[in-house]
Amino acid sequence: MKSSNFKSILFLFIILICLNINGQNFQGKAIYMQKSKMELGRWGARMSEAQKKQVAARLKSRLEKTYTLTFNMKESMFLEDDQIDAISGATDSWGGYFSRGDQYKNVKEEKLVQAQEFYGKRFLIKDNLHKIDWTMGTETKKIGNYTCYKAKAFVPNKELSWYSFSWSDLRKKEKKEDETEESQENMTVVEAWYTLQIPVAQGPAEFWGLPGLILEVSSGNTTLLCTEVVINPKEKIEIEAPEKGTKTNKDDYVAIVQKKMLEMRNNRMGRRRGR
Repeated sequence: MKSSNFKSILFLFIILICLNINGQNFQGKAIYMQKSKMELGRWGARMSEAQKKQVAARLKSRLEKTYTLTFNMKESMFLEDDQIDAISGATDSWGGYFSRGDQYKNVKEEKLVQAQEFYGKRFLIKDNLHKIDWTMGTETKKIGNYTCYKAKAFVPNKELSWYSFSWSDLRKKEKKEDETEESQENMTVVEAWYTLQIPVAQGPAEFWGLPGLILEVSSGNTTLLCTEVVINPKEKIEIEAPEKGTKTNKDDYVAIVQKKMLEMRNNRMGRRRGR
């Protein structure tokens, strides 16, 4: 009897060791296509359809992108496949586009490390991951060979675009600072589809924290859709956080960018007045 119990305990112990080893070695790669709808705001009302098509063609590379997410049970790296030259840090003439840098997430420690280029200077943003309060539903659909479940969440706008910049956001901030009462923080509705067949709490961009890999996610005017998944590829994937750059956090980085853009605007307006 004692021998039988010992064998059972030993068998369970071996299984646990094997599961732990497999978990440590488990890794994968997922390719995502990003598509964003073009928003022209008040300028769009003044444009003809032909002009809108010209603008859409010019911005196609910024509205449609390809990203690669490499991941294991604990870490992930999210990289744009064909990055726009970010030496200037910005932007097209609309003043509303900044490219996301190399993004490392550690979901076990809930830590973010992201490298950003801004006007010739490299920054290393180290901060906590924003914890998303997902509401999981029962609705399902197939994405490729994977059965996916739907989840929804409300995420603060600033957590989805802190690395970016737009004059409209800055004007809203200035207006808010002038108000005596704090206005409610703007939120974005996020819809995600995740698969339990790949049981990692990883996902593209700022999204994570579901019990399976996120294969599709929509927020605002942007959708990220996984087009290919490779699990445990023959060539080992190395995931390492970026290390080079001036260390800061998300809030301080936003303040640095806003200050620089205001200086540029004021200098430009000063030159115009001097003419």
